[in-house]
Amino acid sequence: MGQRLAGLKQWVVQIFTELNIDLAEDWQCVPVSGDASFRRYFRLKSHGMSWILMDAPPEKEDSHPFVCIAKAWEPLEIHAPVVHAVDFEQGYMLLSDLGDDLYLGQLNDDSADELYSRALSALTRLQQCRDIAGHPLPLYDRALLQREMDLFRDWLVADLLAIKVGPGVTQLFAEVSEYLIDAALEQPQVCVHRDYHSRNLLVDGENTPGVIDFQDAVIGPVTYDLVSLLRDCYIEWPDMRVYSWVDQFGEQLVADGLIDHYDRETFYRWFDLMGAQRHLKAAGIFARLWLRDGKPGYLTDIPRTLNYIIRVAGRYDSLLTFAAWLQEVVVPAMYASEHFDNRHLDKWFS
Repeated sequence: MGQRLAGLKQWVVQIFTELNIDLAEDWQCVPVSGDASFRRYFRLKSHGMSWILMDAPPEKEDSHPFVCIAKAWEPLEIHAPVVHAVDFEQGYMLLSDLGDDLYLGQLNDDSADELYSRALSALTRLQQCRDIAGHPLPLYDRALLQREMDLFRDWLVADLLAIKVGPGVTQLFAEVSEYLIDAALEQPQVCVHRDYHSRNLLVDGENTPGVIDFQDAVIGPVTYDLVSLLRDCYIEWPDMRVYSWVDQFGEQLVADGLIDHYDRETFYRWFDLMGAQRHLKAAGIFARLWLRDGKPGYLTDIPRTLNYIIRVAGRYDSLLTFAAWLQEVVVPAMYASEHFDNRHLDKWFS
């Protein structure tokens, strides 16, 4: 890591010379909170101005999608970082600085309507961007949706909680997966950010929201980013508010021509079941981040995420058996595990 940082700093001096930008003698390179990948971020400060430096080791991360998508989104007035310079071979990038005022720290009962309204408006523009020059967006197909849900079974259930996954549970997972995937694939297919939530949206004055971490975008279900935003793994809202925002978004989709008409019952079903698929994936990833990558901070988000799944599953006949298994097997295993604080679990499951 020290070697890469030294290389990044050398690259900065070279790039600023090429761009004919004066670099102060006392310029600074300050670490910025990273994400759940191998990428690292730094804030470059010089002459009272700032930029963001991305360090994405090329053997671990492909920077091409980020660059192509950022360029394609510019004419859509999506406030994403501008790519000022990139070195694909070394995995270095110089970006505009959108600040660090995350939605997560600004969302409250008073601000939520305004912040979500802005995020939903940006999302309808984002969803219209299907043509990414130099990077055709992959499809959120059945195989990818299945691989994501398998993360829950493999990393959370089997590895973190050491629950035996026998033939009966395997069959249950297969039935649940088919039901959720069918619901995802029957939806209108649009551009999907894949992580459109409160830790990837920034409050930036009139430009709110700033949108980051979009390099994994695909063509997929119309409700995917909506559920990422409104059924956030990091913050929870009452159902009444959530569905009012869903209605707002559905009506905007009609106005923008992305769907012909808004059928509330169908759209709510899509939204709920898409959330179950996404939260199965997220809970599995949170477990993997600890077991594989040594990042324990996400463990505290698993109870909220699992609670979402149980609540949604309890509303649909095809998922009732799964909901019961989660409550009778998975939740007790979490209480028995050393990885969770039982007092925190009580908040979600008592």
